[in-house]
Amino acid sequence: MFKCNYRTLSLEFDAFHDVKAGDMPRYGDYVLLELKDGRHTAGEWHPNDDEGKTVSGNFIRSSFDSVDVSEVAKWHHLERYDLSECLEDEHIGSINFAPSTEDTYTVKIGDFKSFKDGDFPKKEQYCLLIFNDGTLGAGRWDELGENDGMFIYQSALAAHNMQKVWAWTPLSSDEIFEREEEKERERLAEEEMNRNPSANPEKFRYGTDIEAYYEKALEKLREEYPWATLAQMKKKTPLYVIVPRHGQYIFGQDRGSFMGRPVVWEWKDGNTADDFINFLCEYTRENVKNSDPNVKFAYGTDIETYIRMTYEKVKKDYNWFSREMADKYCQYAIIEVDGELEFVRKFRDDKEFHVYDCGTAENLLKNMEHEYQEAALKENSVVAEYAVPFGRVDANGWGLEKYIVYKLKSGDYKVYVQAGDRTTGGSREFFITPDCFEAKTYGEFLDRYLEIVPGSSFGLKKKDLAPNKELKKFFGY
Repeated sequence: MFKCNYRTLSLEFDAFHDVKAGDMPRYGDYVLLELKDGRHTAGEWHPNDDEGKTVSGNFIRSSFDSVDVSEVAKWHHLERYDLSECLEDEHIGSINFAPSTEDTYTVKIGDFKSFKDGDFPKKEQYCLLIFNDGTLGAGRWDELGENDGMFIYQSALAAHNMQKVWAWTPLSSDEIFEREEEKERERLAEEEMNRNPSANPEKFRYGTDIEAYYEKALEKLREEYPWATLAQMKKKTPLYVIVPRHGQYIFGQDRGSFMGRPVVWEWKDGNTADDFINFLCEYTRENVKNSDPNVKFAYGTDIETYIRMTYEKVKKDYNWFSREMADKYCQYAIIEVDGELEFVRKFRDDKEFHVYDCGTAENLLKNMEHEYQEAALKENSVVAEYAVPFGRVDANGWGLEKYIVYKLKSGDYKVYVQAGDRTTGGSREFFITPDCFEAKTYGEFLDRYLEIVPGSSFGLKKKDLAPNKELKKFFGY
């Protein structure tokens, strides 16, 4: 955009202010700094509130990163300049920020680079910036990914987007950058050691392919669980892998990645290959145990059987319930995943089915029943409500906040209970089953009702509800 060649451009900062003389910037000014050891950086001035008796405070560079004024010798403004006109001159090679004489102290900064050339700062490198509008700034490079990042210049991750930077150049190295450089050196050294890793013959008796160890563990598990498969074992995550570390192969748990680098937790609970195989057996045993097809698919592998059983059970109490209501909120299926038949489900907003690892057919039926009941209540609109009055009520350790009885369009009833304390809370809905209303007296009705909404758990007992004539009338007694 500017005609100036940033590769040959240099900025000459003259007329520095002397900290020793107490000549300080205004609060919040972002300035170029020369430290007492000769290094250069930048920061936003934040003085301490000391009524001007001494010069004290910090220059904030980025998040959790500042320079105490005691480390600073001189400073120069950055934010008060607009270089636009100068940068329009294709022949300009140097820009001075103040008139200079032979004895003027000058700091010359050059070697500017541009993102458009594919040049990027190193991680945590502190840089001087020329923005697209011709102004100056500084910030610490935060690498967000390959060819992506931003310059953090203030606390709370305040940052300059790389798209607003015309050219940049590194300032002096500092402790934060040096730590990153040390980590990078360690990473490169680790890569070099891992080019040709060695393997402990006792620990890696069956080679360095993790599948061999899963296969060996599978053989042992099948002695106890004949139906065992690798797919069942690998439901237990995180999975184990074999990777090189410090030049030697290790067994480790794959914990994904952090900042683009793989994270593996080394297994240290044994010294031999058979120790690890025994560990894998124990690690995956519960998943295999709960995958017995005779228990998991106790009613066959046709999902319609499970749907019909659940639908008929729910329909007895939720008489308005239909199959269309069920499918609207949650659909179930049995499909093959990684070579294994699995129960899968898809909720209302899902675009595809997801494995539901419920373990047994009975667990699936319980879940389906709950989902169908929820769907039925959502499809039955409220036509009237009564908020039960109460004083200070302890609901199993929480304070009762709401107790509302709703009459539904179908003529049925549900109850909403909410309770909490100063930091947390919770709520539940209960459907009052039709058999409660078969009671001949209100007292008998409350006995049945309190089996569904027990007073010991939700605060209001029979002695609290029975005297309430409005509630009695609301329930139709």
